[in-house]
Amino acid sequence: MRLIRHIATATLCLGFALPVHAFETSAKAAYVMDVTTGTVLLDKNADTPMPPASMSKLMTLYVAFEAVRSGRLTLDERLPVSEHAMSYGGSTMFLDTTDRVRVEDLLRGIIVLSGNDACAVIAEALSPDGTEAGFARFMTQRAQQLGMTNSMFRNASGWPAEGHVMSMRDLALLARHIIEDFPEFYPMFSETEFRFDGRAPSNISNRNPLLGLGIGADGLKTGHTEQAGFGLTGSAKQGDRRVVFVISGLATAADRARESESIVNWAFRQFAQKSVLTAGQEVARAEVWMGEAPSVGLTVAEDVSTLLPVLDGGELKGEVVYTGPVRAPVAKGDVVAELVFAPEGLPSTRVPLVAAEDVAQGGFMTRIRTVSGVLLTRLQQGPEGAL
Repeated sequence: MRLIRHIATATLCLGFALPVHAFETSAKAAYVMDVTTGTVLLDKNADTPMPPASMSKLMTLYVAFEAVRSGRLTLDERLPVSEHAMSYGGSTMFLDTTDRVRVEDLLRGIIVLSGNDACAVIAEALSPDGTEAGFARFMTQRAQQLGMTNSMFRNASGWPAEGHVMSMRDLALLARHIIEDFPEFYPMFSETEFRFDGRAPSNISNRNPLLGLGIGADGLKTGHTEQAGFGLTGSAKQGDRRVVFVISGLATAADRARESESIVNWAFRQFAQKSVLTAGQEVARAEVWMGEAPSVGLTVAEDVSTLLPVLDGGELKGEVVYTGPVRAPVAKGDVVAELVFAPEGLPSTRVPLVAAEDVAQGGFMTRIRTVSGVLLTRLQQGPEGAL
């Protein structure tokens, strides 16, 4: 049997598919995803590893949240501040070695104040070897386990270091994990101020420019270094929809603020959630090799929706792709193909297609008919067809 990659066109019954104008971003890299449907709205250099600056603090926070949930840390526990942690410049909580700081204050110090020193304190407390470098190695391993394949950490804060990189897609995945895995901690990201101990009146405000604008923004983390430029890993929720986005490489903080707000407004105003397929609806049929039936219906295991432009238009076209013929027996629910579709101007969406029914392996007569058909086809094609 020679397997062939089959591609068939399927028309999805939708009247909402005018071409969408892709968002023209001035960011060096960007990624925008509608979390509710999983639809990718914008992908610009999204898999390119880049210096993430303070946006990499999100990984430190994720590991810290895990430690609190598992009991390795408690929110009221007080951690010592080392000389190394105190030595950090940039954005800090102005900690010194006489301090013992509550874990909850350190978390807010990282989220709201972007404290580099707070990151080092957390890192040294959780590091396998007691050092920030050891914690960074653990962060890298944990990121890989979460599916962040283009991330590598050299420290806990995003302080400039050779080889300390993340991709925009990885940051978006991390943001989604934080939102969904730790709902008890996520409200901290929308706090606009944190006044720690009254010692740092110049550093009390959250740098996220979207908070308080009334557009549903509730997180997550800004970043800036000379090498990385200005960036933001952000999220906003309006109604039942949530959008996560990441931008990096903007020239100024003002550019970051304008670009972030424009992206949120574009994502919510220009798209609406629409049903694409319902579970059990046959999309196409795939050929079956040596089966009691010559083909099997293809459907989706659960309802599928996606985002489409809000204006009415033509039909949404999709391609059904599978390698076949599919060898019998086929069990109902087996994943045998995928549906690929994309409104013009948007990245493609890929949906698994499953067998709609069982197809048992054919008996003796089925095998005879199949083999006879193959031999007859080769004879008709001549010597070239038999190669």
